[in-house]
Amino acid sequence: MAILTMESLGIPSSIVFSIFIFGIITYCLIILFHSILLVTIVVNRNLHEPMYILLFNLSICDLMGATGFYPQLVCSILSQSREISYAACTLQGIILHLYGTGSLLFLTVMSYDRYVAVCNPLRYHSLMTQSILVKFICMVWSVNFAMIGALFVLTISKEICRTNIVDTYCNNPSLMKLSCEDMSVVNYYGLAIIALVQGFSILIVSLTYIKILITCLSKKQTQSIGKAMQTCGTHLVVFLSFEVNIFLLLVSHRLEAVSPHLRRAFGAAVIIIPPILNPLIYGLKTKEIRQTVFRFLQKKVSSI
Repeated sequence: MAILTMESLGIPSSIVFSIFIFGIITYCLIILFHSILLVTIVVNRNLHEPMYILLFNLSICDLMGATGFYPQLVCSILSQSREISYAACTLQGIILHLYGTGSLLFLTVMSYDRYVAVCNPLRYHSLMTQSILVKFICMVWSVNFAMIGALFVLTISKEICRTNIVDTYCNNPSLMKLSCEDMSVVNYYGLAIIALVQGFSILIVSLTYIKILITCLSKKQTQSIGKAMQTCGTHLVVFLSFEVNIFLLLVSHRLEAVSPHLRRAFGAAVIIIPPILNPLIYGLKTKEIRQTVFRFLQKKVSSI
């Protein structure tokens, strides 16, 4: 089995251990934050609503991304070796692509849920029934695995003639560059996925939030506008932060003038920032989750 070499992290030997500890702590915090969020949603029946169930799935995507990235990273930092097997590299690439595509798709479905809640509140429970919600969730995971699975089947079907991964982690573009065969079909299919998922997500989120804004303004009620902003603001912040990170990453790979260090930083930001910020944003900004966590902590403290 081929052994690949990923791009050097460029960490001075004097701070290797400190960076290793920082990576471990960051990963543990991500696991802790998301575990609290997941357990809170599971144990509290008041949170068994479409928005929180979709948030549950978004959190699963974040955990996939963090788990696909951090363990391999901290091991390579500690061992000072950037070698990885072709199979492990492919697995990491699949997990990270599932994380990115799944996150965008779930954020898109969440925007539709918020649109129905704000613009059609009286029909919300008939439009977002349990069966419809299950269909949405199954559709997202099925489409996600089908698209990414097909992408990597096409990629690994090509013979490789190089062993250098030109990135800090494994992804489909870096695996494509290992082959000396014609990769135009794989490249076009990958671009089609990006255009489809990105275009679909941006279109749906834009339309739903325009509708939400029009609905709020037509009511001309400060209270309704404030409630809508509180309800939708959290989701919009998460979506925009994710899209900005992806946009910077895509631009950095297309512009030759962008330095390799900046390109690596943008690539890492897509995987590092959302899994850390998402549970904090939803935990602090969503009243129901915040109150549930505080009540749970108060019970634990009082029982000590």
